[in-house]
Amino acid sequence: MSAAVAVVAGDDPRDVSAETKLTLPEVWRVDSVDALSSSMMFISGMIMVTRNRYLAWPALLLSVNSVINQHPMRTKEGGQNNISVLMLGFAAIIASYLPLLMITPQKPVA
Repeated sequence: MSAAVAVVAGDDPRDVSAETKLTLPEVWRVDSVDALSSSMMFISGMIMVTRNRYLAWPALLLSVNSVINQHPMRTKEGGQNNISVLMLGFAAIIASYLPLLMITPQKPVA
């Protein structure tokens, strides 16, 4: 049994009138530096030096945002890895809360 196949006009892939000119996609690589990642690395380093606990949490959230919004096709080879920004955000949290765990309050000497 053979099924009859009806060819609709304009549906034939061999039709010459359906041809389009080849256009290459625009270049996706951006030569500029990712400003969010660079600023988050600076802020995370500043938090580790100053041990400001209140700025560490927004810095961690913005570093997670940087990882979520990364575009692998837009980064240059050997460019900054966004996972390092995330690890630096976690390190800023640890460095800001570590003195609370390590330094215990001294009892006054009578």
